[in-house]
Amino acid sequence: MPGITGHPAVPANGEPADGQLAGAVPVGQQDGLTVPRYAGLATFARLPRLDDVPRYDVAVAGVPFDTGVTYRPGARFGPAHIRQASRLLRAYNPALDVEPFGVQQVVDAGDIPCNPFDIAAAIEQIEQAAGDLTAGGQRLVSLGGDHTIALPLLRAAVRRHGPVALVHFDAHLDTWPTYFGARYTHGSPFRRAAEEGLFVPGHSAHVGIRGSLYGREDLRDDAAMGFRVLSCDDIDDIGVPAAARQLLDQVGDHPVYLSIDIDVLDPAFAPATGTPETAGLNSRELMRLVRSFDGANLVGADIVEVAPAYDHAEITAVAAANLAYELICVLARSKP
Repeated sequence: MPGITGHPAVPANGEPADGQLAGAVPVGQQDGLTVPRYAGLATFARLPRLDDVPRYDVAVAGVPFDTGVTYRPGARFGPAHIRQASRLLRAYNPALDVEPFGVQQVVDAGDIPCNPFDIAAAIEQIEQAAGDLTAGGQRLVSLGGDHTIALPLLRAAVRRHGPVALVHFDAHLDTWPTYFGARYTHGSPFRRAAEEGLFVPGHSAHVGIRGSLYGREDLRDDAAMGFRVLSCDDIDDIGVPAAARQLLDQVGDHPVYLSIDIDVLDPAFAPATGTPETAGLNSRELMRLVRSFDGANLVGADIVEVAPAYDHAEITAVAAANLAYELICVLARSKP
């Protein structure tokens, strides 16, 4: 499969994802009661690699790219850090009553190699690799990397599903026009997505927004693109259950793509990120909001901006790994 390091191509048979296993039992995690969690495979959740199975339904892929950052770098090391923190993930999720690795084949697809010196070239590489990984109807959970990667991932998803209801968890809007004249940065992916018609206006939202802005026009411009803003203060006022209901009403029946910047969490819960903002969500609130998409037509997701150099005791990585797990569980309960 072009663009994926260390893994040959999976046979392309054109089958839809729900028919790919054809009665076969999915290959799950390495047994934690046989091989200690701190040993064995270093894949996400100790799952099989792409070349360990003939077919798959969900791929977890790293995107080690952070050339688009505007403050603290280091998110290129995020995928490996998240994988390390995923070793304690287990086979059954009681909150959603699902065995995500037993009802669908989930694989670790390795890392997508990205040009660290040319942002435009890296964006093309990511879009191509994401398209290859989902060419047979599979779905993709991506581990970043900075938020620049959301643009090519959205392009790949939209090519297959059409414009999506985009739900963007973040402290920041990420709809600024440019940074230092550069169009492609981690602060502008959703401005470019709006210009390219990648999401459905009026059915998309930012969640967890807080902190200072450059001016009032930031909010005016963002609203004109068709986003609803559900800020941390809003969630504090109405509560998580009501916020979840509002988000589900917002996306409607459209295919849904979730993009999660780990800085949506308060720095107490996610210190290892490039642009931290105080007064954010706590990890329990974010988990419940992600789980609320159980039943939605989730077609893909990314988790970005984990910068390991600023982490302590894997706090941020554990949060990111568990978010990825919850996303995989939601995918398991909404198999296409």
